Amino acid sequence: MGTEAAASAVDLLRSQIPFQTDGELVLPPRGVGLVLVDLCNGFCTVGAGNLAPVAPNKQVEKMVAEASRLSKLFCDRNWPIFAFLDTHYPDKPEPPYPPHCIIGTGEENFVPGNLQCVDLEWLEKEPNVTIKRKSCIDGYISCIEKDGSSIFSDWVGKISNQN
Repeated sequence: MGTEAAASAVDLLRSQIPFQTDGELVLPPRGVGLVLVDLCNGFCTVGAGNLAPVAPNKQVEKMVAEASRLSKLFCDRNWPIFAFLDTHYPDKPEPPYPPHCIIGTGEENFVPGNLQCVDLEWLEKEPNVTIKRKSCIDGYISCIEKDGSSIFSDWVGKISNQN
């Protein structure tokens, strides 16, 4: 990663995360990953469902835009991204929440580009993005398979073991 790109990434982090350093923060070229959680229509697109904003919401718009910007930074460097998308079956309620992000409604998909939000659908085509459609509140639990394996734990382990 070039010095200018590294400085840009560090400036982005500093502007979003209040922290102090004793020296210069340098992002390593390996061993980093980005986790995105529930950046789907059912939570982020105006009028897209029971838990979506009912009117334009600057906070949600900024969150989606920043997620897109940071994701592009990671994709440009071929760094890994793991995206959880809330995805439910119609016959399995999730109390205390009303039905939301039901498979086939479109609510369960990444935010598309529109007047309110920046497009995130492009993430589906990126080779360094792993997508997990989670069917419960807890994304970590939703990744545990019957055999005890976990796509998320494996993803984290792979990143941690990079040199």
